[in-house]
Amino acid sequence: MPAQTDATTLDRFERPMRDLRISVTDRCNFRCPYCMPAEIYGDRYEFMPRPDLLTYEEIERIARITAELGVKKIRITGGEPLLRTELPSLIAKLADIDGIEDLALTTNGYLLPELAVSLRKAGLQRLTVSVDALDPEVFKKMNGRNYPVEKVMAGIEAAEAAGFSPLKINCMVQRGVNDHCLVELARYFKERGHIMRFIEYMDVGTLNGWHADDVVSAKEIHAAIDAEMPLEPADPNYAGEVSRRYKYKDGSGEIGLIASVSQPFCGGCTRARLSTDGQLITCLFADTGRDLRGPMRSGADDEELSQIVQGTWAMREDRYSEERAGLGGRSSKIEMYQIGG
Repeated sequence: MPAQTDATTLDRFERPMRDLRISVTDRCNFRCPYCMPAEIYGDRYEFMPRPDLLTYEEIERIARITAELGVKKIRITGGEPLLRTELPSLIAKLADIDGIEDLALTTNGYLLPELAVSLRKAGLQRLTVSVDALDPEVFKKMNGRNYPVEKVMAGIEAAEAAGFSPLKINCMVQRGVNDHCLVELARYFKERGHIMRFIEYMDVGTLNGWHADDVVSAKEIHAAIDAEMPLEPADPNYAGEVSRRYKYKDGSGEIGLIASVSQPFCGGCTRARLSTDGQLITCLFADTGRDLRGPMRSGADDEELSQIVQGTWAMREDRYSEERAGLGGRSSKIEMYQIGG
């Protein structure tokens, strides 16, 4: 095993590697237009064959190596991660890794009623649930499968009962689709003690038909909520936090605004991503990654894998969001369902 050290692995802009987001499946039960539009990912779409997915043992191995290189936080993503069978067993493995201080998961919440308790018992510390609208018709349009919002609300209740509190609730905001639902969402989750986070519609991947005119800026979102429930800025919880925090002036909670498009935060980005098939990805908007599955399955030891991870991060110079305007949009990017948000 590589020796445990306090050394920090830095990229070319001296950004440390502190967060690892692990996509455990490319499958999803939703077909959200901003991620997996139904007209492309229909019933006949062929997802990754099971043998191509990293096993839980392989995921645990890479997670341990990255923890030895400075990773402190792990987030499980997808696709929809709750579709991966026996997911609590992976959570238990990751919860046992020395150096990991925060273990979280992002989900659409649909399967939480069945899994919330087992995830908590396995060692999951935090949950983020995606809820793009409370209005039933808007929610059905946003999930692309006509699923009712009530099932996700039941998942949130199950998570609360299992001891996940506060939850973070994510909303991807798209102009003309759900931007009229923001105040209702903020008020509803404010009253329940959860943290609402609004995300600017991003050009992740290449298949979601993204256009800059569809983006509702963080400034606009802030103004809409502040007019109804006054806000004030709050300090970040930690260096490199992507969400800009605002507290309600009445002391009843907070919201977060993730402004990758209008206010890029590349300079503080500490996130590495592990794709479903074992690619180490250094940017949400990357067009390729560094293969770790191949070396692992060819017999590479932990020291060799550690050197690959260190070398990949050391060469990192990604800052797509800051360069977006000059790039004019890349024609090739990894799709969001393969690496999580």
